[in-house]
Amino acid sequence: MKTYRVGILGFGFIGKVHAYGYLNLPLFYDPVPLHARITHVVTRHPETAEQARRIVGADVAGTDFRIVTENPQIDIVHICTPNDRHKEALLSAMHHQKHIYCDKPLVAHWAEAEEVRAGLSGYRGVAQMTFQNRFFPATMRAKQLIQSGALGQILAFRACYLHGGNANPQAPLQWKSTAAAGGGVIADLASHVLDLLDWLIGPFQALAAATQIAYPDRPSPNDPAQRLPADAEDSVFLLARMRCGALGSIEATKLATGTEDELRIEIHGACGAVRFNGMEPHYLELHDASVAEEPLGGLRGWNRIATGQRYLAPAARFPTPKAAIGWLRSHVACLENFLEAVAQGRPADPGLDQGLRIQYLIERVRQSAAQSCWVPVDV
Repeated sequence: MKTYRVGILGFGFIGKVHAYGYLNLPLFYDPVPLHARITHVVTRHPETAEQARRIVGADVAGTDFRIVTENPQIDIVHICTPNDRHKEALLSAMHHQKHIYCDKPLVAHWAEAEEVRAGLSGYRGVAQMTFQNRFFPATMRAKQLIQSGALGQILAFRACYLHGGNANPQAPLQWKSTAAAGGGVIADLASHVLDLLDWLIGPFQALAAATQIAYPDRPSPNDPAQRLPADAEDSVFLLARMRCGALGSIEATKLATGTEDELRIEIHGACGAVRFNGMEPHYLELHDASVAEEPLGGLRGWNRIATGQRYLAPAARFPTPKAAIGWLRSHVACLENFLEAVAQGRPADPGLDQGLRIQYLIERVRQSAAQSCWVPVDV
């Protein structure tokens, strides 16, 4: 069987997450969709590239993404760099017909997305976005329930993605808090919520947004005595209407003191409701409004479904379906979904078209916040 050669661009937090998927995939899936090996790692600095090469057992470390995207021996390209470095690597990988696994968001700004859209016309590879929150058994079960009509007509929703790191005025300015790099919570956190809602109950029809920058400047990461302007939002609040008629709210913030990585979603229908909390990903909660509430409440209430690690085959029963599931497991499932599409030569879902769709929604959120008005969603 062919061994697919993989190059990873960027080896910060998310690059390590992608590498984790390859290093552990055989434990979680039997058989694996295809055999793959990380052979190249690219970072900004030679010393970090060499360190990454040693960690994953790759052959080559470098600082130029072209040693991966233009290399005829590379089959799969992972794009794990800061947002403003996605576009060039994407276009190069597409031009050289590589399979692509791209972290969100697709690019930093909508003008770059238009270039990627134009490049898709000649692209014949398989590509997928890393929207891993679709790949918990709990969110997959929510999708099944909604599609089956168990909730009835969808009426309302509320969703939020809460972090607390930017509440501290002394937190240093990182690239994710700069507009030039395509940072801000709309791209960083809200993109996940937008994709999840679009997948579960979409498409969107219109939205209205407001943003907040908590402090005008922050300490430089290189020199804490120096203050740098903060020009990307720490928080965004949205009202959104879906084409199904549901109206709801979305919040993404890094100002929620006391939270860590809390993705919450609630969807309410005429016949029932579901809710999910990423800090308790082992469970999906379901409310069935048809259950009798007499006598004394009957059995009416929220049912906690232990979805756990109950993935469908070819997922292995490892460590056990009953073991508490974690965030990394959803990333492994997301990667397996991509590799299965590569092995079968079919489009992956969510593909680059969904990356473009979410990039468009990000742009509309930014426009609404800038103009203080509702804006229509045309895709």
